[in-house]
Amino acid sequence: MEANRLHRGRLIDHIQLVVRDLDASEIFYKAVMSVLDIPVLSTDNGYLLADELIISSTNSPTAAGELTGRHHLAFQAKDRAIVDAFYSAALANGGRDNGAPGVRAYHPGYYAAFVLDPDGNNIEAVYQGEAKRNAPSVIIEF
Repeated sequence: MEANRLHRGRLIDHIQLVVRDLDASEIFYKAVMSVLDIPVLSTDNGYLLADELIISSTNSPTAAGELTGRHHLAFQAKDRAIVDAFYSAALANGGRDNGAPGVRAYHPGYYAAFVLDPDGNNIEAVYQGEAKRNAPSVIIEF
């Protein structure tokens, strides 16, 4: 990769932070994201959305009742087989099970596996279902 060229959208699917006080976090993130021209959407399910960032209360079904101290990183997978391979490789190399590969109820076609890395971070591989990208990544040149 050239030093004056960055690619975005190839590795990270989303990042989730679980917070103690969702109302206070909503005020904060709406303020800082508005400066960045990124809208924050509130949901009725105990979480906020800001592009690839999800901010959840501990009560949200997406949070499993745990505060972030452990981070949740979700990596894009090309298909279900990659999710399965990710899970097996993680368990074989020091990871701990945090949700075997399978369909999740987040939306139709969401197939994911969750592991805890050696430090307890929640690492996910996710295949979002059949889709066609309009570009492999966003290229930022400067």
